[in-house]
Amino acid sequence: MDTRHTTRALATEAVHAGRDDLAGLGLHAPPIDLSTTYPSYDSRGEAARIDAFASTGAEPEGPPVYGRLGNPTVARFETALARLEGTESAVAFASGMAALSAVLLARGSMGLRHVVAVRPLYGCSDHLLTAGLLGSEVTWTDPAGVADALRPDTGLVLVETPANPTLAEIDLRAVAHACGSVPLLVDNTFATPVLQRPAEHGARLVLHSATKYLGGHGDVLAGVVACDEEFAGRLRQVRFATGGVLHPLAGYLLLRGLSTLPVRVRAASANAAELARRLAADPRVDRVHYPRIGGAMVSFEVHGDPHGVIAGVRLITPAVSLGSVDSLIQHPASISHRIVDADDRRDAGVADRLLRLSVGLEDVEDLWADLDAALGERAGAPGRPEALAQG
Repeated sequence: MDTRHTTRALATEAVHAGRDDLAGLGLHAPPIDLSTTYPSYDSRGEAARIDAFASTGAEPEGPPVYGRLGNPTVARFETALARLEGTESAVAFASGMAALSAVLLARGSMGLRHVVAVRPLYGCSDHLLTAGLLGSEVTWTDPAGVADALRPDTGLVLVETPANPTLAEIDLRAVAHACGSVPLLVDNTFATPVLQRPAEHGARLVLHSATKYLGGHGDVLAGVVACDEEFAGRLRQVRFATGGVLHPLAGYLLLRGLSTLPVRVRAASANAAELARRLAADPRVDRVHYPRIGGAMVSFEVHGDPHGVIAGVRLITPAVSLGSVDSLIQHPASISHRIVDADDRRDAGVADRLLRLSVGLEDVEDLWADLDAALGERAGAPGRPEALAQG
C-alpha cells in the first residue's frame, strides 16, 4: 500500500487529500455526484452489503447503494478531513448540531446517557445537553473536576477549546487522561486542524461545525466528526437511521474549502492578533480575550453599550456564525448564547458586555478603522496592557 500521504505536511494534505484518485480518472477537479439512488442488478449482493452495514456501519464495498447510506462526493470530504485531523475516519452530517446529536444518540443507544461537560460551549450545544432533548443527563464541571464527575453510565466527556465565545483554553492532554476509558469529544471548530489536532492529545472524537472555517465562505451548512473507524461505524448507522445526511454539493464545497484552509486561517489569525493588541490598548475596551494558541477569533468586553458597537459597524457584518473570509461580529448574550440560562451564561464568563469578533481576510487597517468608529468617542485613561487576557 502506498503510504506516502502519511508524511505529507498539513498544507499539502489540505490541497490533495480526498483527490488522490483524480489523475487515474482523467480528472483535475473532483466530480459532484448528485444521485440519490444507484442501479444494481445483483439484489443478493446488495442484500449482503446492506446486512454488513447494519452489523458494523462500515462503508459498503463496491458501488454506492442509496444517498442516505453514503455519497462519493461527501466521502471525499470525509477522507480529507480525517487526514487533516490525523484520525482513521470522519463522518459528515447536515450541520454541526446534527453531528453532536449523532454522537449522543450513539452513546445513548448503549445505555451511556450521562455526559460530563465543561462550560462554556456553543449555546445550542449547551441547550441540547441541559434540556435533555435526546434523553441525556449532563454534569457540568471545570476541567479539574472531570475525573470526579464520571459515573458508570458516563458515555462522553465534552469540551470546546478555544471555547465559544470566551476563547478559554483547556489542557487537552490532562483532560483526556482524566477521562480514562470514557471518550473525550473536543469541539475543534475555532482552532481547526491548522492550529490544533485534538486526537494527538488523546481525544477520541473531534467535532467541527464545518459551516465555519472548513467551508470558509459562508455558503455551506455542515458538521463532521473525525474519529476512529469503530466509532465512525456507529455514527454512520445513526446517520442512516435519522437522515441527517450532508448534501453532495455541500460536500464538494467543503472539499474545496479545505484546500485553502491553512492559508485562510493563518492570514485571518494575523489580522486577529493585531486587532486584539489594539483593542487591549484602547480605553473604551475593558478586557480582550485572545487565545494563546492564536486563531481568528477575538472576544472583547466594552465599557459602553455593546449594542451600539453592533449598530455602528459598516465594513464588519453584524451576524451570527463565524469563520468566513469576511469579518463578522455579534453579541453572544443576545444571540448565540441567549438560549443558555442567564446565570449559567455569566458564570461561564459570557458577560453582558462581551462581543465576539470573527476576523476575516480584509486589510487590518480597514477593519480597525471600522471598529474604531463603532466604539465611539474615546474617553478615560489610556488602555492597560493587562487588558489582554489570554484564553
